[in-house]
Amino acid sequence: MTHLSQIKQETQAFFLFKNMGCYKCIESTLIPIFILLLSLNSVMPCKDLSTTFYEKTCPKALKTIKSSIRAAVSSNPRNAALLIRLLFHDCFVQGCDASLLLEGVGSEKRSPANNGVLGYEIIDAAKAAVESVCPGVVSCADILAVAARDASVAVKGPSWSVKLGRRDSTTFNATQAAADLPRGDFNLSRLIDSFQRKGLNAREMVALSGSHTIGIARCVTFRARIYNNNSNIDPAFASSLREICPQTSDGDNNTQPLDLMTPNRFDNNYFRNLLRSKGLLTSDQVLFNGDSTDSIVTEYVNNPAKFNSDFAAAMVKMSEIDLLTGVNGVIRTFCNATAS
Repeated sequence: MTHLSQIKQETQAFFLFKNMGCYKCIESTLIPIFILLLSLNSVMPCKDLSTTFYEKTCPKALKTIKSSIRAAVSSNPRNAALLIRLLFHDCFVQGCDASLLLEGVGSEKRSPANNGVLGYEIIDAAKAAVESVCPGVVSCADILAVAARDASVAVKGPSWSVKLGRRDSTTFNATQAAADLPRGDFNLSRLIDSFQRKGLNAREMVALSGSHTIGIARCVTFRARIYNNNSNIDPAFASSLREICPQTSDGDNNTQPLDLMTPNRFDNNYFRNLLRSKGLLTSDQVLFNGDSTDSIVTEYVNNPAKFNSDFAAAMVKMSEIDLLTGVNGVIRTFCNATAS
């Protein structure tokens, strides 16, 4: 977790601390104790997370999740991208609390911001498998975090340690989904701002964008880019995309790989595409468009190991945004419902 240093004012410290991953795990602390903590020069990291959290209560949890995710990706490599995207869309809306998975009127899942987000049934299957070996112990939020890591590994991507102990939300926030989730038509400044609001810097934003080395996008998300004469796009690439993505709305759901070269393998070819002006989405190509993140893209092209390590570190940081831990939240029996 990130430490806050040199806190000069209690008010300033509160708003900084509120945005960190450990906020929810102490939100029930008595006010006098909270004020005492704020008077310190740094904030103690949240101790409720641990890589061995289920070692005694559900020792087969990680093995069970891994087996379920491997099977899903083996049956369809695209599922790896879906699982990484699920974690991203969950964590950017009221934290990594599995609120995205909840069904209901006004749910995040039904928000237009989550149109095209798929893979919920994969998490449901992993949850069911875990429930069969240790019911009522492992949260959907933890399963999401572990599934994203295991999905990356399944397509030759990096691995990382996942600290566990998250708990599940009983609420969702479609309004925040609409406001906080970055879109495929964002320019660079809006992307940087969107990630910064979640405590992620520009380098971490570029690294996380590298998850577009796998997966596909729908025509509706890149149509404006390929028909915009002012867009920084390779002409031949744009022409080929117009064949599958007509200017009318008839082909909205036609799809194209985000990475033309190796769409089912996690590597750095996504960044190589950007150097050739072959980023599929506007929000892809703006990462290499004569601006502040060009050097990061070039670095990841020349040093794939650096990309892998940065991606892993950014995934860890993202997966610990605004957590529910301890006595906060619940352990949902079914990931799509609060009731058992």
